[in-house]
Amino acid sequence: MNIFISILGLAVLILLHEAGHFFVARAVGMKPRRFYLGFPPALVKVVRNGIEYGIGAIPLGGYVKIPGMHRPAPSDLDMQLGPALKEEPSLFPKMARVQRALEGSDLVAAREALPELAAAVEEASLSPASGKAARRAVEELQDGLSDDAYWRQRTWKRIAVIFAGPGVNILVALVLIAVAFVIGVPGDADRTVRNVKPDTPAAQIGLQAGDTIIAINGRATPGFSAVSRYIRGSKGAPIKITVLRDGKPMTLGPVRTKKIGDRWAIGFEPGWNEIQYGPIAALGHSFQLTWDATKATVTFLPRLITGSGRKEVSSPVGIVDYSSQAASLTFTLFLQILGLISLSLAILNLLPLLPLDGGHILFSIIEGLRGRAVGREVYERVSAIGIALFLVLMFIGLSNDINRLGGG
Repeated sequence: MNIFISILGLAVLILLHEAGHFFVARAVGMKPRRFYLGFPPALVKVVRNGIEYGIGAIPLGGYVKIPGMHRPAPSDLDMQLGPALKEEPSLFPKMARVQRALEGSDLVAAREALPELAAAVEEASLSPASGKAARRAVEELQDGLSDDAYWRQRTWKRIAVIFAGPGVNILVALVLIAVAFVIGVPGDADRTVRNVKPDTPAAQIGLQAGDTIIAINGRATPGFSAVSRYIRGSKGAPIKITVLRDGKPMTLGPVRTKKIGDRWAIGFEPGWNEIQYGPIAALGHSFQLTWDATKATVTFLPRLITGSGRKEVSSPVGIVDYSSQAASLTFTLFLQILGLISLSLAILNLLPLLPLDGGHILFSIIEGLRGRAVGREVYERVSAIGIALFLVLMFIGLSNDINRLGGG
């Protein structure tokens, strides 16, 4: 159940990210063509007011198709309609008319010639693959030549639309963490056992939820810091634990501590005091926590390049695992973790790499300064580098998660 809640939480964060792009695009006059959670092929889809909404079969994110992300170029037609031309050479005169218009930067003439090419594609006897590619080429041309095409908009509109996705994630992070502080967050741990994990040394000696640990190996434990220090300091040696159960002292063990992760432990979770804040104070703590997390993430990136931070990278598998563990403890801790995941999504997307949002913002600024659009081939080459780096990052994260979940 916790895993399902975690997956659902991650899906909601992605949905909100895409909704940011979607609604801001509509607000500034760009009508999105598609709004998907996940990537195609579509599992379900529906068209409303000319916009296709759907859920994709590949659950690695989501996307909003904004019309005309790139300025149409003559070479686009050669590449996209090449297979169709081989099967139906009669398409060439119609295509050439559109190409000549694009070569002369006459967008009005290109748009006037496009219906003739579209009709010819529909009437042509093409194989399924060539027909699909040809229709997609026509559709992209229609979007790229439309008045609401992204590349034709003023720079501030383009930046607003692209930043809206990460911006929503930042806002969601602040709200979720603030709500957690209002509801009540765990304070300092105490000596009372909250729960005992199965198949651990604590379970073997009969430690129970509600027990209060008052001594370890005869040494008093006035607070949880002493409990933690004595258990970690055992380094695998047998220990005896004295607890108060129903007001009576009881000694459990001896039992050897076990190395869990990088610490010696016996497998129980301590209780803690819950701290609640008013709305203003909660928002202040939320800003502080998100700012600290942002600085930690930014300083982590250089360590990733040098290799010292690679063990800290996690994939969606690890993200779901961490958030499900948080959900098993307290709802407020889950909210905080979910908020930090939302913040991480925002920071990752703002990296100045295509096809991430930060890359599109960077290229929008470059195009605004130079006064003309960058060619599609430049976008594709830079995107290939960004995708390769992203896949390497995902591979590192997945490897770390497999090793961690497998006990490696």
